[in-house]
Amino acid sequence: MNYIGSKYSLLDFLTNTIDEVTNIKNGENLVFGDLFAGTGVVGVNFKKKGYTVIANDIQHYSYVLNNHYIENNETLSAFLLEHLNSLNPVEGFIYKNYCLGSGSERSYFTDYNGKKCDAIRIEIEKLYKSHEISQKMYYYYLASLINSIDKLANTASVYGAFLKHIKKSAQKKLKLELLPIIQGANKGKVYNKNINDLIPKIKGDILYLDPPYNSRQYSANYHLLETISKYDNPDIKGKTGLRDYNMQKSLYCSKKTVKATFEDLIKRAKFKYIFVSYNNEGLMSLEDIKEVMSKYGQYKVFTTEYRRFKADKEEKRNHKANVTTEYLHCLIK
Repeated sequence: MNYIGSKYSLLDFLTNTIDEVTNIKNGENLVFGDLFAGTGVVGVNFKKKGYTVIANDIQHYSYVLNNHYIENNETLSAFLLEHLNSLNPVEGFIYKNYCLGSGSERSYFTDYNGKKCDAIRIEIEKLYKSHEISQKMYYYYLASLINSIDKLANTASVYGAFLKHIKKSAQKKLKLELLPIIQGANKGKVYNKNINDLIPKIKGDILYLDPPYNSRQYSANYHLLETISKYDNPDIKGKTGLRDYNMQKSLYCSKKTVKATFEDLIKRAKFKYIFVSYNNEGLMSLEDIKEVMSKYGQYKVFTTEYRRFKADKEEKRNHKANVTTEYLHCLIK
């Protein structure tokens, strides 16, 4: 998924640095925490290295993706795939609120893809509630739907706005494609909680943190994936059909609260090694992070440069630079 802050392009830098600092090459019998998990690329990488992974994210669509990637270990049947892909489109919540043909005046998806998404989502829920599929299968197929429909969104990348005209990639018809099943030495555990509430209840060896860097809330940027994930028929408002996200607002997205919230997290984290990804344009300064982390052990920092994420066309925004410096802050408690 094309996701703000995704560490896919930085995986080698992160993995090599963590391996070097910890001097751990094999994660067998060790616990790795990925507590701002997003789409799960970092946790998956360390699951492959043998770690038992604890993942968390306050966004439900992220919880679904990570539940599949981290908690599903064994081969699962693809027997439902043909059935789901052959369903007749239905006029459900997504079509009625996010497709032009419904009169919603929103063009997040083509009419066909909105209806097809509704049909598949309703069927997955029905099969799970009637105990015809297991919880493992439920998250397998639901995560796959989220990933498949996201590729067909008629947006510049995030769901904060939709495009007026249907772009070429969004014109393709939705066909459910199953995500890979990641084999791991041990089954991990995934949570859908506020990280500062969760942190005193877990412990492990290596903790990786990738908090939001700026004031843009993920719950607003990805509200439609949240609605597809929960399929809870929420009250929506405004031009973009935004769901209420007050309960998911992150204190890491506010200049006033981020430093104290971050220190609370670091102070209570029961992990020997703590790594924090942050870039040079974040709400916390390099000095802020160094000050907080240095209070609780040995501090180091590593850097790399990478191309910045662009959610829209370059000429429409006055970007400070094309290249951003990523800092990986390290604490040995």
